[in-house]
Amino acid sequence: MAFAITVFVVALALIASERVDRTKVALLGATLVVLAGTIDQEEAIGAVDFNTIGLLVGMMLMVRVTETTGVYTWLAIRAGQISGGRPLPLVVALAVITAVLSAFLDNVTTILLVVPITFLLADALDIDPRPLVIIEIIASNIGGTATLIGDPPNILIAGHTGLSFGAFITNLAPIVLIVLLVVIPGLYLAFRSRLQILPAARERVAALDAGKSIEDPAEARRTVPILVLTILVFFVHKPLHLEPATVALAGAAVMLLVSRQSLHDSISSIEWLTLFFLIGLFVMVGALEHTGALEEVAHGIANVTGGERVPELLGILWTSAIGSGLVDNIPFTAAMIPVVDSLGNDPAYWWALALGACFGGNATIVAAACNVAASGMAARAGHPIGFLYFLRYGLPATAVSLLLATAYVLVRYA
Repeated sequence: MAFAITVFVVALALIASERVDRTKVALLGATLVVLAGTIDQEEAIGAVDFNTIGLLVGMMLMVRVTETTGVYTWLAIRAGQISGGRPLPLVVALAVITAVLSAFLDNVTTILLVVPITFLLADALDIDPRPLVIIEIIASNIGGTATLIGDPPNILIAGHTGLSFGAFITNLAPIVLIVLLVVIPGLYLAFRSRLQILPAARERVAALDAGKSIEDPAEARRTVPILVLTILVFFVHKPLHLEPATVALAGAAVMLLVSRQSLHDSISSIEWLTLFFLIGLFVMVGALEHTGALEEVAHGIANVTGGERVPELLGILWTSAIGSGLVDNIPFTAAMIPVVDSLGNDPAYWWALALGACFGGNATIVAAACNVAASGMAARAGHPIGFLYFLRYGLPATAVSLLLATAYVLVRYA
């Protein structure tokens, strides 16, 4: 356990320092815990969330193939024109769209769809895209909290408890709406000086002919309907007994079949650095889980609260948020589920766990899969979002979200 904790803490420190590429750090950390026997090879493979990896691969392929048609450029131009090139309407529009899509698809898919559009839009308006991407990441994690399918921790909780889609919306959507109404304006104020759009840029965007941005109409007609159909299937993947990764990979396979683009070019466009970083991270966290480190942290809640309901609710909320921010909200939620289950048959405990894990995903750039995916795309586009840079905005947003969630839990469930 001590070795697993040491490797993870050192890896996290190196990632935060930004002196060594994070993918190298994650893979080296994963290698060390396997070679040292902290976790054996079979367990290391089992620790990797291949549903997340498959979802990322499938969506990356579909986004890449459709991107070459010019459809995202069209969307970027239209969004800029509708907002009038004004920073506040632009931020609100992107945040709301991202939050809603994240609630009814999932936040990883949503980020893979909206971030490429954001780069194109920021380029047209001549502004730094990183503030917009950070706002989208935070909005995505908050919006995904509202439903059963919006964020992986909720999927894990629903799978264990059998809580319904309606129950998630009824209990979580109200606080999600409140948090969005507070956090998004706060982020706009924090980034306002970096989102100044010159009148010339607004006029330039307004004068653009969005229709001319569709570079390959025939390819767009072949591939875009497949992307839309895939998104629609996400809405009903649970009744169909299909995993999100299965839906995404099936959509990608069909799109590659009908597309006339080079298969080699499409495959090479996958964000391999992001995928290998996630794999290394999953293995290191798997070592923490295997050695009982995560379970020790989780069981501390029961010891500290002394069995009192309100302290237990708040303990679950804050411990899940802190643990998810430091580790990753998927495996930490998995470790917390049996602990919460042992505390009693109280649905309020599950809502506290969901709020803590999902909101905690905004604390650091490695706290949620969609954060990692967005930062990988940003680095590839020449606009890297470093660990400390994201922390400067993600941590305050998380703190505000948790304070509001605390009040909500006390008012509704205490």
